[in-house]
Amino acid sequence: AMVSVKREREIDLEDDEVPVKIGRSSEDRRSRHCPYLDTINRSVLDFDFEKLCSISLSHINVYACLICGKYFQGRGLKSHAYTHSVQFTHHVFLNLHTLKFYCLPDNYEIIDSSLEDITYVLKPTFTRQHISGLDKQGKLYRAYDGTTYLPGIVGLNNIKANDYANVVLQALSNVPPLRNYFLEEENYCGIRRPPGDIMFLLVQRFGELMRKLWNPRNFKAHVSPHEMLQAVVLCSKKNFQITKQGDAVDFLSWFMNALHGALGGTKKKPSSLTKVFQGSMRIFSKKLPHPDLPPEEKVALLLKEEYQEEMSDTTFLFLTLDLPTAPLYKDEKEQLIIPQVPLFNILAKFNGNTEKEYKTYKENFLKRFQLLKLPPYLIFCIKRFTKNNFFVEKNPTIVNFPITNVDLREYLTEEAQVTEKNTTYDLVANVVHDGKPTEGAYRIHVLHHGTGKWYELQDLQVTDILPQMITLSEAYIQIWKRRESEDDTTNHTGA
Repeated sequence: AMVSVKREREIDLEDDEVPVKIGRSSEDRRSRHCPYLDTINRSVLDFDFEKLCSISLSHINVYACLICGKYFQGRGLKSHAYTHSVQFTHHVFLNLHTLKFYCLPDNYEIIDSSLEDITYVLKPTFTRQHISGLDKQGKLYRAYDGTTYLPGIVGLNNIKANDYANVVLQALSNVPPLRNYFLEEENYCGIRRPPGDIMFLLVQRFGELMRKLWNPRNFKAHVSPHEMLQAVVLCSKKNFQITKQGDAVDFLSWFMNALHGALGGTKKKPSSLTKVFQGSMRIFSKKLPHPDLPPEEKVALLLKEEYQEEMSDTTFLFLTLDLPTAPLYKDEKEQLIIPQVPLFNILAKFNGNTEKEYKTYKENFLKRFQLLKLPPYLIFCIKRFTKNNFFVEKNPTIVNFPITNVDLREYLTEEAQVTEKNTTYDLVANVVHDGKPTEGAYRIHVLHHGTGKWYELQDLQVTDILPQMITLSEAYIQIWKRRESEDDTTNHTGA
């Protein structure tokens, strides 16, 4: 036991605990010029993965070898990094926590401005000035591997079956007020959380991912969401996995509510997330008698107080739009015809007149909806999947929607029509599900605000796309941006 404690002690030596070699001042050790800097191989460096020692699997005191890209613990004698440096003659290491560079086995700190690009990739930072200009230009940047890319329009690695989460993360990273909040760590690093609360990990990882996606000095033109998704698996208690296809709407709903709570938001207290996406609606609800009852009993029940219409107001982070039932039988000619529906038909759910029946285990209700307050960014979730006891069915109906200039004034209550000044929206993100309900794949269309061009992202693949093509897809989640003034027509090419 004593031996293992001593060994752990040697491995976990912190920076100030490393034994000093006799005969050389500490200042001299700190600033020695390193002759091995030309052995650094930037093309193998990848800081998107969990910061774990590749041998001990410990998170403590982890260093990256800048020659082969592997992670090792400690740098004292007999530590894994020290052993690696002697065994493979790899000499330059970076402490992934302190961002300091060291030469091993000699064990001195390297201070050299030529290494700044490496620390920036590990921990990108953004100034207010940089953030304010993100949506005003469409400059292409060149990654270290030679590929050119637009910051923000960056592919996310599909590790196994996590494209359902990738498209949601990409959609949210292209909502400027939310993105700007997370690009500056100071905005949220002071939020106090109760001891032992793991949910704040979501906020930290989402901020890190956002900064990587918008980094203009990346080594490669794609990002792996590995650490972000590990936080999702942990915080969702494995409800959402990396290895098993999930539902993008379920993930969006859970992620937004989890982020809201982790940012200190409650039902009454807003967070930076609800300020962007939260609207409110009025619900009129009426209980229905059981359908099997005789007509006279139904009439008698409808006179009772519990069967009268009730009105309540509630908030929402997204609106669910129901598709008309897809035709069950097709003749030979109709075989190739996919049903289509205009967006305004399915928005009629919120006009205050359309009644919809909702069935619970015991009771049935008729409900009507009307909007009270519209958020700066409005999310639509188009209900494509119906689940029953045996399987999941997918409705393939195509929704015909304009990409710009959708006015939602008619779905507001009369009072709200007076108070809500701006009610016109333009599309900024469109998540699509292709294929079978339980398998299938996700892709996303996003608008680049700086150029006004649309791009399609599917895993690591990024291609530009004509706006006319977007409306031909099986849209599942959409994010719309409210015009804040008459002249606020976000630059949409070809729309």
